Amino acid sequence: MAKTQEVERIAKKLDKMVHKKNTDGALDLLRELKNMKMSLETLQSTRVGMSVNAVRKQSSDEEVQTLAKTLIKSWKKLLDGAEGKPDEKKKEGSLVRSTSTSKDSGSTEKSSEKSVETPTVPHRFTSFPPAPVTTDNVRTKSRELLVAALQTGDDFKAAGVDCEHLAAQIEERIFQEFKSTDMKYKTRLRSRISNLKDQKNPELRRNVLCGSIAPERIASMTAEEMASAELKQIREALTKESIREHQLSKVGGTETDMFICSKCHGKNCTYTQVQTRSADEPMTTFVLCNGCGNRWKFC
Repeated sequence: MAKTQEVERIAKKLDKMVHKKNTDGALDLLRELKNMKMSLETLQSTRVGMSVNAVRKQSSDEEVQTLAKTLIKSWKKLLDGAEGKPDEKKKEGSLVRSTSTSKDSGSTEKSSEKSVETPTVPHRFTSFPPAPVTTDNVRTKSRELLVAALQTGDDFKAAGVDCEHLAAQIEERIFQEFKSTDMKYKTRLRSRISNLKDQKNPELRRNVLCGSIAPERIASMTAEEMASAELKQIREALTKESIREHQLSKVGGTETDMFICSKCHGKNCTYTQVQTRSADEPMTTFVLCNGCGNRWKFC
């Protein structure tokens, strides 16, 4: 039998010839292979057949092409003979199985009847579509933190929702928006987690768990939209107060065109005078531009 190392050496040389597009000396290598008694194991491990076929295609020498074809045909017969043996064994095995199945036909009929009687277990359906699986460490950790936020309190038990699945849905929506786990992605996730864990804002968490707020909605809500009803009232009151103060400052002053705004260069101004220093010092004048809202102090 041919030594595997010798065959590998010849195959490598043939491959180099093909790579360099120079098949000089290929005929001598093919003659060495012809004198070797090849085994099926050596053919499969060295893949020398592919090397010989490549040389045949590359070479323009008719003698090299003829000898390569002869080798390939002889090796193909060796492969075909090896493949025929397993087929015979398969046929014998099929005959043995057919006889055994005929004997056990009565038992199989009984087992099939039993299998029909076994009740099927109902599948558990969820109202959320499946979320793609991720192997990214940052995304996996983000989903775990969202699960912990959703499981704050016992609301998730009453809702009967899979928090891991829901958290994956929310994280997937955020990731699809930013396409990366950068700072914007992390900031968005932190705001979701803090608002869902807020003990003073359980309504938000309940709405997300029961599906009133969809995963794509909670993924894009602003801080004002996620705020509790109490916090919204406080913000509204502060906004009204700031508007009222701004209006009072304009009403309480005196309109004039004596001042020129440094920003818009307009003369439509309102000024007020306040005694900020001692009584013998002149009053300080505060000016407001009614056009752009610019304020300044005039001494």
